[in-house]
Amino acid sequence: QVQLVESGGGLVQAGGSLRLSCAVSGRTASYYTMAWFRQVPGKEREFVAGRSRTGGSTTYADAVKGRFTISRDNAKNTVYLQMNSLKPEDTAVYYCAARSAVLLGKSPDEYTYWGQGTQVTVSS
Repeated sequence: QVQLVESGGGLVQAGGSLRLSCAVSGRTASYYTMAWFRQVPGKEREFVAGRSRTGGSTTYADAVKGRFTISRDNAKNTVYLQMNSLKPEDTAVYYCAARSAVLLGKSPDEYTYWGQGTQVTVSS
């Protein structure tokens, strides 16, 4: 059974940076296509960034393109989301997700495994 555990969330001022981590256990992270989603109360969970399991494809939501970077450290079996130039509208609970398919998906329904989420709050 695969388990995903996020960490690295917190409170940061606008313009600041945070790095979220998603530790993968149960199987090597390189086996999975990984993604980050976020959700605010009353809204649907939205796609933020994703990386195919081959590492050959990454994609980002327009709202974070150029500011966020998804990466994977195979030695640590961990996936990261580096978030720079944070804005108050980036405030949300961020979730790590995994699927065994090769192709990236942007819908939460396409992902099998989920972490518990980590809160990111950006103050103005």
